[in-house]
Amino acid sequence: MTCVPSPLLGRRVSMRHSIGRYIDGEQSRRRDIALSLNLNGSARRLRLDSRLTLLDALREHLGMTGTKMGCDQGACGACTVLLERKRVLSCLVLAAQCHGRDVTTIEGLARDGQLHPVQEAFIRHDGFQCGYCTPGQIMSAVALLEEGRAGSDEEIREFMSGNLCRSGAYPNIVAAIREAAGREGD
Repeated sequence: MTCVPSPLLGRRVSMRHSIGRYIDGEQSRRRDIALSLNLNGSARRLRLDSRLTLLDALREHLGMTGTKMGCDQGACGACTVLLERKRVLSCLVLAAQCHGRDVTTIEGLARDGQLHPVQEAFIRHDGFQCGYCTPGQIMSAVALLEEGRAGSDEEIREFMSGNLCRSGAYPNIVAAIREAAGREGD
């Protein structure tokens, strides 16, 4: 969780928990909005603070805890989801921006009890160590494949560079994506 120095309170305060709380004796101005989105193929309706991120809406209001909060600054990729089939960092997108749009999380990849081919490849190639970054890695890999950006290992590394793995499973991640792209023998 990101903490920042608070000149108002003279101590470090979590940015995440400052929304909707009292700061310097005044309540912040909360503006709730009605929101509907198509989450993993199901229509969902919510009423949320207009300043809430997509990450917080997914985890705290929709129970999609597979999407992880890493840096809360868009630097690590742990929160990657698909918005209209394009990868986005959900910590940097407001939930309000997703009104009427399709959002896919790691929970929405498997169909009829069958894992997505990228998920299967990650398992076969041990494309994870601690597993914390794995949902974001897989969501980026799915988008990378749909974008046609897996022509070489260098291209995979370039287009996966926004997803950090603190355990260093990068060679296995590249091998898994290579297999999912149908380039296993390369």
